[in-house]
Amino acid sequence: MGESDGHDQRSPEVRRKIRTGQDLDTALATGQWLRTWLAGRKGLRHGTLRSYRTHITVHLDPVLGHIRLDRLRVADVQAVFDAIDERNEMITRARESGDPALRAQAKGCRVVSAATKHRIRATLRAALNQAIRERRIDLNVASLVELPSGRRPKALVWTPERVREWRQARERFIETRSQRRPAGHARAGHSGRVKPMDAYVSTPRPSPVMVWTPEQTGIFLNRASRHRLYGLYHLIAFRGLRRGEACGLRWSDVDLDEGTIQVRGQITQIGGHIEQGRPKSEAGERQVTLDQHTIQHLAAHRAHQNQERLAAGDAWNDTGFVFAQENGDPLAPMFVSEQFLLLAMEAGLPPVRLHDLRHGAATILLRAGHDLKVVQETLGLSSISIASDTYTSVLPDLARQSAEDAAAVILNARAEPDETPSPGRVIHLPGTSR
Repeated sequence: MGESDGHDQRSPEVRRKIRTGQDLDTALATGQWLRTWLAGRKGLRHGTLRSYRTHITVHLDPVLGHIRLDRLRVADVQAVFDAIDERNEMITRARESGDPALRAQAKGCRVVSAATKHRIRATLRAALNQAIRERRIDLNVASLVELPSGRRPKALVWTPERVREWRQARERFIETRSQRRPAGHARAGHSGRVKPMDAYVSTPRPSPVMVWTPEQTGIFLNRASRHRLYGLYHLIAFRGLRRGEACGLRWSDVDLDEGTIQVRGQITQIGGHIEQGRPKSEAGERQVTLDQHTIQHLAAHRAHQNQERLAAGDAWNDTGFVFAQENGDPLAPMFVSEQFLLLAMEAGLPPVRLHDLRHGAATILLRAGHDLKVVQETLGLSSISIASDTYTSVLPDLARQSAEDAAAVILNARAEPDETPSPGRVIHLPGTSR
């Protein structure tokens, strides 16, 4: 009998879709919808778009792509994260294996962090929310999947005890790796020794976010004082610019007379591709006040850059960047990080990321008596909760000092060079660009 006889023989699912105004085209697969949703995302930053695409192509589509969008279940979404956990475990086992071939397979593979899992879920949730708005589905199953906390790791300072334990762990790492090398390895043309940089960056740290003490920062700056990028490292250490913001800083946004810089742009690097754009967030576009020592070093850097311009002659590319290559071309951010790590290792310091040098600037402000609001505004953080989550665990014995003393914390710890920084040397690595 038909609907005219008073009996609607359509399935409950069809009746529900008609009642809620949803699309009756049930053939749409989840993978197809994810690609359609991504294609409609206009005006996104290149890095954001790349993250969405990676989440979809690497993690979501392989597991969910074949499932009808309107039949997607919580268990299906959970399977995405189960697959991630399984791959993480395989990578970890391979890295710790005594088989060199197995370790080689894990080289370049990255474990997916808890925070990244939350971002993957957020991508799926956004795509499903759009499907709800278009009345293709009526429930966002991604919102019902529970994940372990993706909170930012607490920053830890490199105390003497942590440094001592890390150095002991590095020695064990070197010894273990040396013992695992197969017989005949040295005869094949290898020395059999573990490369110092491999041990330096591969030895586990107490936290993913480690921060030097002001004294350690002073040691680093003293070691880097003759490097041609000293001014860049000094600016990050003292005023907390992001790596991309320092690379993207232009002289037109620097006022040494007033002692201010305007952070308006950044340079990002994805593989070998260099891209210029605006700061990470609206809060990232900010004015930063400089202390007198930073002003002096930037003035010295500009004088040296003028010498490089004259030496380059017609080969000079007038890009206007404060920190650039010897011919004026923009710096590759990865090159800046590589130079930083080499200088830190040469200085005998425990490892931190270049981004952690920025964290050090925040802790210096806190130790100088400034509150979290000042840290948030100086570093261009989008919310004060980020400052609280990241920095309050680092220096509990914060001293009450003046604003200029925030810079003096470092300056009192380091030996001033005999002369102003010179263009100096650059540490060249095989296969790296600037």
